Amino acid sequence: MKFDLSQTEENYLKAIHSLYVVSNKAVSTNKIAEQLQTKASSVTDMVKKLADKDLVDYVKYQGVSLTVQGKDIAVHVIRKHRLWEVFMVRHLGFQWDEVHEVAEQLEHVRSRKLIDRLDAFLEFPRYDPHGDPIPDKDGNFIKRNIVVLSSLRENERSKIVGVKDSSSAFLKYLDNANIKLGAEVEVLHKESFDHSMLLSIEGEKISISQQISSNLYVKQNN
Repeated sequence: MKFDLSQTEENYLKAIHSLYVVSNKAVSTNKIAEQLQTKASSVTDMVKKLADKDLVDYVKYQGVSLTVQGKDIAVHVIRKHRLWEVFMVRHLGFQWDEVHEVAEQLEHVRSRKLIDRLDAFLEFPRYDPHGDPIPDKDGNFIKRNIVVLSSLRENERSKIVGVKDSSSAFLKYLDNANIKLGAEVEVLHKESFDHSMLLSIEGEKISISQQISSNLYVKQNN
């Protein structure tokens, strides 16, 4: 069954998917409203509309979850978004802090054939510029064991593989601090008072706050 959805409807499906991935349970309308920066009453109206199209399951006071069809659409939107980000950084000279808003527009392109060809042109990238996995054309994500840097203890080593916060302000902070994806990190000291960290990143010492460390994804060294 084909759906002619509005950009707003697709954005709702994408938001529900991202929230469900974090909590692994039905998502509250308040959480959706917070994610999309809109009113809870507007969310309820849209969720009912999506439920009528069999794209979400909604039970009042219990939350919202995607149906199989709703998930397929959401994942495809995510795939388009992340592939366009890769294209812009690799071939159009965009910085990683510049691509999100433009990709928000490009993710609503309808043609799956175009996106499959874009994927092939980019040689099937597995991650976007922010380290987020790109689902394949069947909607499968790469599984990986990652944690936030703030969860590590002293003397533990890891590699930075992604960002939890992809806002322009945070990405510019990382650029200014010379903190990059793929960098090797060792926790030299963790302050018990405010959980700030003294790190060695590629051999250079740097202090970061808990707000920063809790927004960096790392893969621990075995």
